[in-house]
Amino acid sequence: MAVKKPRWVVEKEQAKKAASAETVWLFGLHAVRDALMNPARVKLRLIVTRNAADRLGEAIAVGGLEPEIADPRRFTAPLDPQSVHQGAALEVKPLDWGPLEAICASAPGEAPPRVLLLDRVSDPHNVGAILRSAEVFGACAVIAPHRHSAPETGALAKTASGALERQPYLRVTNLGRAIEALQGMGYVVLGLAGEAERTIEEALEGRREGPVALVLGAEGPGLREKTRETCDELVRIAFSGDFGSLNVSNAAAVALYASRR
Repeated sequence: MAVKKPRWVVEKEQAKKAASAETVWLFGLHAVRDALMNPARVKLRLIVTRNAADRLGEAIAVGGLEPEIADPRRFTAPLDPQSVHQGAALEVKPLDWGPLEAICASAPGEAPPRVLLLDRVSDPHNVGAILRSAEVFGACAVIAPHRHSAPETGALAKTASGALERQPYLRVTNLGRAIEALQGMGYVVLGLAGEAERTIEEALEGRREGPVALVLGAEGPGLREKTRETCDELVRIAFSGDFGSLNVSNAAAVALYASRR
């Protein structure tokens, strides 16, 4: 008699199968150019207007795809009508960055690693902006759960302005287990909460030379209770006066800068 597979095994196999069939349409000159130039990106189909093809000439040659030339008045890529595609769209497979443990490991001689974790941040524009900040401030990864977070989309890639091709964006099954894995690697994990007593700078006094992970929640609800409990400490961004709160993408940039200062 055949042994019935555990539910978690079945779900993992189903998720792997779905991921293998998934494709993403990137759009906009910057996003398409950087994806074409990325040797790690699996590229499937390129649709461009004649003008966009001229502007992307070098990238198209590197990407190795034969472009389909479209009439700018009837752009044939399956995009949302509101997408600002600039005459360029590229169908790709989502990037596979590899395991968290390899991406987030400390490298001898390099600056202490910094990681951002996103707890149910689902707006692709916010995540795209966070990826840009992560690249600028040298984070080794941005980590988010598969469920209730922004997947790779054309809107995310366009907002990231190329950072999606260079900045690891890891989607994990369970954010709590990802936090625990980082703690096991020696990371100090700080959750951002406006009501916290200590600032990021105060919590990292004497600990800046080690790896640090910063956890940000969605605007409004913030961090979930389970996430709060898993963090080593809740901290806040130092501020002047009573001015409200920062957008999550701005908070990510400020938090990363504060963790390095």
